[in-house]
Amino acid sequence: MKVKRVISASSSRFSAQLFNICSVAAITAGISALLLGKLLASQKIGFLPLVLSFPPLMIWLAFSIFVYASIAHHPNERTRHFHRWAGYRFYGATGAMVVFGQPIYELLGGWSGLMAVWVLVFLVVVPWGLYDIWKAAGETWQDMSIEVDIHE
Repeated sequence: MKVKRVISASSSRFSAQLFNICSVAAITAGISALLLGKLLASQKIGFLPLVLSFPPLMIWLAFSIFVYASIAHHPNERTRHFHRWAGYRFYGATGAMVVFGQPIYELLGGWSGLMAVWVLVFLVVVPWGLYDIWKAAGETWQDMSIEVDIHE
């Protein structure tokens, strides 16, 4: 039996923006925690900035897989487009952080290296993410009617 369902325009828009919103929040929280850790850390606990900066990123990295999978097959093509590019940016930046983070950290040394890695990730994810959030908000979204099979 097929049933008609309506996906509202606001739901499609929010789905298009969700991954970007959470990615921007996680990266911003990570950098904020890094700076807070640097302010609070003494010489004896110099690892504190590192310990504080990664949990927001790691929590969002784990949760983002579920968010990405839930929106990846959205019926609205524009929603999938915004979502796909948000995923490319976030996963690409965090993957590059893993690959290039250690060499940059060793090259610049200590605090400067750690900050450089975070700034690079910030510059890739946050400005483009905010731009996509703004761009998705400015688009004209339409309600969609879809047919769903219901098994009794």
